[in-house]
Amino acid sequence: MPRKRSPENNGLPRRWAKKHGAYYYLPAPGEKNRWDNKAWYRLGSTLTEAHAEFAQRAEFSADVGTMSKLCDRYELEAVPLNKARTQKSKAYSLEHIRKVFGDTRVEDIEPQHCYQFRDWCARKFSKKQANLDLQTLSHLFTKSIEWGARSAHPMTNKQVTKFSLKARDRYVTDAELAAFRADFAGDFLDAYLELKGLTGLRKSDLLAIKLNAIQDGYLRVEPRKTEGQNRQPLLFKMTPQMYAAVANIKALPRPVSSLWLFSTRTGQPYIDLEPGPNEGNTSGFDSIWQRRMVKFAKAGNERFTEHDLRAKVASDMDSDADAQELLDHATMATTKKVYRRKGKVIEPAGGFGND
Repeated sequence: MPRKRSPENNGLPRRWAKKHGAYYYLPAPGEKNRWDNKAWYRLGSTLTEAHAEFAQRAEFSADVGTMSKLCDRYELEAVPLNKARTQKSKAYSLEHIRKVFGDTRVEDIEPQHCYQFRDWCARKFSKKQANLDLQTLSHLFTKSIEWGARSAHPMTNKQVTKFSLKARDRYVTDAELAAFRADFAGDFLDAYLELKGLTGLRKSDLLAIKLNAIQDGYLRVEPRKTEGQNRQPLLFKMTPQMYAAVANIKALPRPVSSLWLFSTRTGQPYIDLEPGPNEGNTSGFDSIWQRRMVKFAKAGNERFTEHDLRAKVASDMDSDADAQELLDHATMATTKKVYRRKGKVIEPAGGFGND
């Protein structure tokens, strides 16, 4: 059995590792001569430097004829162009693709093989994961055409389809949320939920707010999900409720001063903002949430996720349009399909009279 990767190496390409503050490559047997005969070749102190050095040293050939070789090149050339969270997801999918297809020739893959792969992933993991794996597999074939491994795509034009998944419909009632905040959340999560309820912001955006984001009567937030897409920042008016929510957060115990609205004992944010494999990681916050939610469930309550509360904020808005504007969705379809969960309120008819 291969040794399990350490957390800091998760998301890195195969045979890569981060140690001593830099990124290293472990040459495969028989290729050390191209890597100065070193057991571990130092690629660079940053991911950008590492990928540039690897590309120069590796000298990729056109031979991506097998699925395994195609995955290797894809992992080193295509995956790094994605955001950190997507890189992790694709690395996970590539493990499944390598395991199933291995040294199968790329040109030999037909739609039925893709369906067999999809069904295997669903049985082994989940339908949701199977869909993610199919998405990566499809992009692999797109790149294989670019790199000359095959001439036609086996999955386009609905030759292979994903599983149809039902959107999550858990609606957290006012009574449930009040009970959680009163008896289980604790001061930190209670203050967090107050601001969550006013803004409907994603967890990653809330945890990345700096104290200086509050200026000139507004809370300025640049959504991380749409970063780099020329989207305008969100400006929330600092109403009395907003000022009170922020004051409660600032009043939380802080062993050291911090630049962040929500900060750990060491003054750092609850989200990893450093570029790299762990960018966007919120494990510290997630641990707090899970501990509190376990106690909530043991008391006989139905669990809910932190993301369910973004849907609650949207569901409690007066109209679909208001919900779309608050959540900053580009289209109404996402708002209605995923986030409006409360149900449509309908006045009953007059009934059948006795006349």
